[in-house]
Amino acid sequence: LAAGPSEQTLEDAMAVVLKTQERAGIDLVADGELSRFDVNHPETNGMIDYFVRPLSSSRSEITRDDAEEFSRDAGMAYRRKPAAVVEGALAEGSLDLPGDFAAARSLTSCPLKFTLTGPHMLAKAVLDHHYGSLPELSFALADIMASQVAQLDADVVQVDEANLPGHPEEAEWALEGINRFLDAVGGTAAVHLCFGNYGGQTIQQGSWDQLIAYLSGLHCDHVLLEMAHRGSAELVHLKEVDADIRFGLGVVDIKSNVVETPDLIAARIDETAGHLGAERIAYVNPDCGFWMLKRSVADRKIEALVAGRDRYLGA
Repeated sequence: LAAGPSEQTLEDAMAVVLKTQERAGIDLVADGELSRFDVNHPETNGMIDYFVRPLSSSRSEITRDDAEEFSRDAGMAYRRKPAAVVEGALAEGSLDLPGDFAAARSLTSCPLKFTLTGPHMLAKAVLDHHYGSLPELSFALADIMASQVAQLDADVVQVDEANLPGHPEEAEWALEGINRFLDAVGGTAAVHLCFGNYGGQTIQQGSWDQLIAYLSGLHCDHVLLEMAHRGSAELVHLKEVDADIRFGLGVVDIKSNVVETPDLIAARIDETAGHLGAERIAYVNPDCGFWMLKRSVADRKIEALVAGRDRYLGA
């Protein structure tokens, strides 16, 4: 796909990604976000740029002055430039989430998850010359995405917020924005949070105990949390999350090339069940996406995930 991007190679690559998961026995497959892959922005793999560049009143040509202004935000130091510059009231433009979902849906009959980036992270990755505040910008982005999310018939819609865990002081307005998003989901709504995965590195500090109110207030079925890389010390804090919120448990470390054994994954599941109760584990999954890992490592970790789940269940 990287060597010769085209509609056909994209479809072929998505089919391989989906079939790899199906053959391994994954219950809920995903398309690897390949429709967002951009060879010119590999550092974010389309996680940001794909969503904001097609929007009306969003400028993608970044000047030196834009980059200098953006660099003053210490919280976004891992990016040299903004993904776009917002110059007026945003509208959906050429963004087409239903079309991208339909492409993946046509390639598999398995239960399918559709993932997209949340309004908090999108708002922080652009340069705002119109709204005047991050909360207002995030609400505008949330409303645009929500109108398209409402048209998806995915089994699970997962919203990714990878910047908030490092900035818990922004949780109150971030919660309002993401819930506008989540309320539009017709199927099962999920939220993924982590502490960054750029170049296989953690890029921000923080802890889950600083986000208990945020996690409890989400209008979703479950939250997918980075746990394997961080260890189990924070499980005691997750007991405080509202009982209606279940967990997508991260049991595969995507920041390591070492492939977990089924016994290790089973042990991680068992330890969490002991602290939180098995009924609160909605899914077991990787900490984050596999896109930073070599194909040979990622495929084996997918197989280990299923084998570890089966080991825990005694299958």
